[in-house]
Amino acid sequence: MDDAGADGRHAGEPSGGGETIDPPEAFRESAAVADADVYDSFAADWPDAWRAAADLLEWDRYPETVLDDGDPPFYEWFPDGRLNASVNCLDRHLAERRNQLAIRWFGKRGERRSYTYADLHREVNAAAAGLRELGVGEDDVVTLYLPMIPELSIVMLACARIGAPHNVVFAGLSAEALATRMNSADSGYLITCDGYYRREDAFNQKSRADNARLRADADLAATVVVDRLGDEFEIPLGENEHDYGTLIGEHEGETVEPVARDATDLLFVMYTSGTTGRPKGVEHATGGYLSHVTWTTRNVLDVRPDDTYWCAADIGWITGHSYGVYGPLSVGTTTVLYEGSPDYPDRDRVWDLIERNAVSVFYTSPTAIRSFMKWGVEYPEAHDLSSIRLLGTVGESITPKAWRWYREHVGGGDVPVVDTWWQTETGAITLATLPGVTPMKPGRVGPPLPGIDARVVDRDGDPVEPGETGYLTLASPWPGMLRGLREGDERYRREYWVESEDGWRYRTGDGATVDEDGYVTILGRVDDVINVRAHRFNTAELESAIVAVDGVTEAAVVGDDDGGVVAYVTTRGDVDPDAALREAITAEVAGIVAEVARPDRIVFTPELPKTRSGKIMRRLLEDIARGEEFGDVSALRNPEVVGEIESTVRDEE
Repeated sequence: MDDAGADGRHAGEPSGGGETIDPPEAFRESAAVADADVYDSFAADWPDAWRAAADLLEWDRYPETVLDDGDPPFYEWFPDGRLNASVNCLDRHLAERRNQLAIRWFGKRGERRSYTYADLHREVNAAAAGLRELGVGEDDVVTLYLPMIPELSIVMLACARIGAPHNVVFAGLSAEALATRMNSADSGYLITCDGYYRREDAFNQKSRADNARLRADADLAATVVVDRLGDEFEIPLGENEHDYGTLIGEHEGETVEPVARDATDLLFVMYTSGTTGRPKGVEHATGGYLSHVTWTTRNVLDVRPDDTYWCAADIGWITGHSYGVYGPLSVGTTTVLYEGSPDYPDRDRVWDLIERNAVSVFYTSPTAIRSFMKWGVEYPEAHDLSSIRLLGTVGESITPKAWRWYREHVGGGDVPVVDTWWQTETGAITLATLPGVTPMKPGRVGPPLPGIDARVVDRDGDPVEPGETGYLTLASPWPGMLRGLREGDERYRREYWVESEDGWRYRTGDGATVDEDGYVTILGRVDDVINVRAHRFNTAELESAIVAVDGVTEAAVVGDDDGGVVAYVTTRGDVDPDAALREAITAEVAGIVAEVARPDRIVFTPELPKTRSGKIMRRLLEDIARGEEFGDVSALRNPEVVGEIESTVRDEE
């Protein structure tokens, strides 16, 4: 499969393979991309067609070369170009929209802050000057360990302004995880805060940062501490520690000359979540990454400057980087940042924010959508959501049921729903429908974007037949791709790339199927399989069958020591998880997957343990099913649920 589809039809001409829903005509008329020929033109002029993405940016030196592929798999995009990411997100917008809102921030305790593009430009310059005073120079890695507060975006852009790569570590990770990432990134500077709120409780973030410093391989040159908790929680500063507010205040009004960076220079390093295996430090280059993110923000999510746009992902993960900070600010829109939980203080918090801010493009995860479904339609239906003109989804695969619920109850039944697939390593969206061109198929992520050569192949690298399970690969480079791993070239080559007769291919690690029209369905990680009585089943296959049962909102399946299946299941609030529901679940799995795959145990739970990025931590569920001790749960956003599940399993034995 390439971007022309399995049998030569371009992605805008489906012939079958599931329900198709055309883009609304009214949307099509004003869409950023409305001509289906874009697929053919990218294919005919690849890789030079990607110059269209570079043209969305402002360059200090415009690139003459689009792609240097002379040393695969170490590809370089726009290698002779020079630019600054902070300039592209701020300076270039000042002439036209200096007084337009760039960021609307909402805190956990009802706080609100707004920044115009002029405000944000001043704050970023002051932060850049402060960092420079502390000794931060070009190519020095700065680690950010902050919750979802505006200072996180500000310091990211300040780092980019002075050519210092940033290393954002999700605020919920442990001190050990922070130390590991700082050591790997060779980072001598840390930006953290005194603490943050989780619902009504205040957590001491500075204490965790201090513990990480004790574990670090070398002394930090400087630590900067943001006051998040206020005067109620005074936390003293030690040697080489600086108050963020004081530091910024000393440089208020200063302008820092942006450092022009080679397009191939490092913009940031981001570590994978580490739910399995050793975390990998994924490096992204400035020019290719920013051009791909900007192109997809504009053309896939259809974001334009007059939108109010909300990507609900935490900036501590790649989605928040690409579509919470760099993408929206590069296109010059107003972006919403929200620190709180979607159900706090009430379960209509998300819909209230959308209504009050007239959000027009909303991008969230299937995990969140399943929670919304479980809470009930009464919450979104109590609000005016008519401002929404496009919905997006990212993360785990979305089921057809969840897709339809999202469109019907959030999108009013007639807006495009853009399901997207991409990874930390890809940097930006690679598979998705173009909302003004490509028909949607509920539950199927869509075809590759123009210029993306995605293929579903078997173990030998040969394309699979439509409907057959295979491995998703990218057979050609793409602009937003990682430039390497912090751990070195050998691990980069070994982890991701395979050389075949027709060149190098990137192994995504995801299983998938493809239909007759080239639409891909993601089945989950290829290592997400369980052995059931000598049979191997993909967990996504089993879980999809379970959530197809009426009343079920989410499921996670693991194997036990006896070769059996244990299913952890959540239901809608109005559903009684009784014996009849258990029977319906086992019958559905037997009918859709296989008789031998019937769950041996079904554990009903209000929630599943998830990382802050929304990934279900199946390792913990497997440990519980097998009666084994489980380790660190600091990466979870709901660690309290682990003990509840363990007690339920123990009581049922």
